[in-house]
Amino acid sequence: MKKYNLKLNKNLKGIFAVASFAFLLATATGCSEDRLDQQPFNEVPEETIFTSQALVEQAVNGMYNAAQRGDYAGAGRGYPFGAAYQIQNDMRGEDMVSTATFFQNTYISAINGAAALNNIYYWLDTYRLINRANLLIEGIDKAVAAGTVSAADTNKFKGEALFFRAISHFEMLKHFSRPIQLTGSDLFDYGVPYMLKGSTNLQDALENANVDRENVGVTYGKVLADLDAAEILLANQYTVYRISKEAAIAYKTVVKLHQRDWAGVITEANKLDGKFTMEPDPNTPWANNSVNNESIFSIENTDTNNPTVNGALPSMHAGRNLIAISPVLWNKAMWLATDKRRSENMVLTPASGATAGRKYSLKYKDTTTRKDAAPIIRYAEVLLNRAEAKARLGDATYLADLNAVRNRSLANPATEAYTAASFGTMVSQVDAILTERRIEFVAEGKRWGDIHRLINDDLAPTAGVPQKYKNGVPKATDYTIGTPYVFGSGDVGAIPYTDRRFLWPIPDAQVNVNPTLKAQQNKGW
Repeated sequence: MKKYNLKLNKNLKGIFAVASFAFLLATATGCSEDRLDQQPFNEVPEETIFTSQALVEQAVNGMYNAAQRGDYAGAGRGYPFGAAYQIQNDMRGEDMVSTATFFQNTYISAINGAAALNNIYYWLDTYRLINRANLLIEGIDKAVAAGTVSAADTNKFKGEALFFRAISHFEMLKHFSRPIQLTGSDLFDYGVPYMLKGSTNLQDALENANVDRENVGVTYGKVLADLDAAEILLANQYTVYRISKEAAIAYKTVVKLHQRDWAGVITEANKLDGKFTMEPDPNTPWANNSVNNESIFSIENTDTNNPTVNGALPSMHAGRNLIAISPVLWNKAMWLATDKRRSENMVLTPASGATAGRKYSLKYKDTTTRKDAAPIIRYAEVLLNRAEAKARLGDATYLADLNAVRNRSLANPATEAYTAASFGTMVSQVDAILTERRIEFVAEGKRWGDIHRLINDDLAPTAGVPQKYKNGVPKATDYTIGTPYVFGSGDVGAIPYTDRRFLWPIPDAQVNVNPTLKAQQNKGW
């Protein structure tokens, strides 16, 4: 009897290792689903799992655990959304500093497709999550058709799977594909393989192994189609730790911002008017992850189930000081000295020892049991997405959205809030919004997405992987509010987007056994 936890019999293991896609490769090479999930449904036969709403929900819980826990060389590290999303996206940008060798390869772009590197596990675990989502979608559809469960009882579960499938593929686009505005300039306009079929057997694995990467624009279309479908099926938010209708809407503002569909961003954001508000204190969402008015969706971590001391967000930031806030961001003049996001309840400044005077994010506070949630999207992002879209379309009401995020952190909003006279051009308006994003979302994994989507932008262009502070513990004297950091000897050089390192390579383990992917490997790898 076939088990839903994707255990492979002895004869098929070798075949899958050669013919399969990432999620099957991970299973075949020893990434135990039992260790990953620890969910009761692991021992439920596939013929039984979709016979009741309760059993389906157990399978859904396993999908969440796959998103939260992940695997890195046999150990849980929070891939792709339990901690790795925030850390890896930050380490690709310039606003956080890798202080040791732990994240050095990502930070300095010393990557390849062969070694046990973060970029490889990012691919593997993300496609394993996609496979889980697909198996759930297919199982629910079959069960509804057979009458063993009702659509009314399982729609929200299918919506959750569609959401994970969508944001997983979107996450791959940011690291393995070029931004959509560059498409058409040469033949390397590949998106990522959009997997629509789950695999538990050799035939399905072979079909999935040959899925074409298609075009970036096509992939974006499929991401949005899944989010549209999820929005219809999902229930309204009842806890921040489960995907909701509002989460699908909010994430569409992110995807459409990357797609440069400014009007679409505004349309989606408008749907959330009145449903969320910004907390008066910027520390509130971090002091209470589960009960606040602005968190839309976060991945739950608990004291018994988290990405461990080697992956959890509080460990990496305040706990072990492996990631520091960079002087590049800390010193920016637009980040006011009195801003509450610099306060001691949000930023750790050790008073003594080797890290004295350095700055570490204290958004993730539980350094002992590591149960801080991993934020995926907050209302602040929706508002700043809409603010940017409005500014680019010449809509002066962008200012209300920008100030809604910024003002709650100001010492004196009456005198410090932005006004129409603060900016003379559209360029300065967009620059202020983008700077606010960098301040508001420090340590939340948003910076790389902005760098990626703004390549060759007409108003606020980025040029590739930015120049960064040197890998290592920053000098305390380099933290000087209001005095721009001046790059010098030893700092990490910029990498243009035309360099192969701007995009991660598809892992060798995939391209070496898959002729379709080998022919579509990223340029230069």
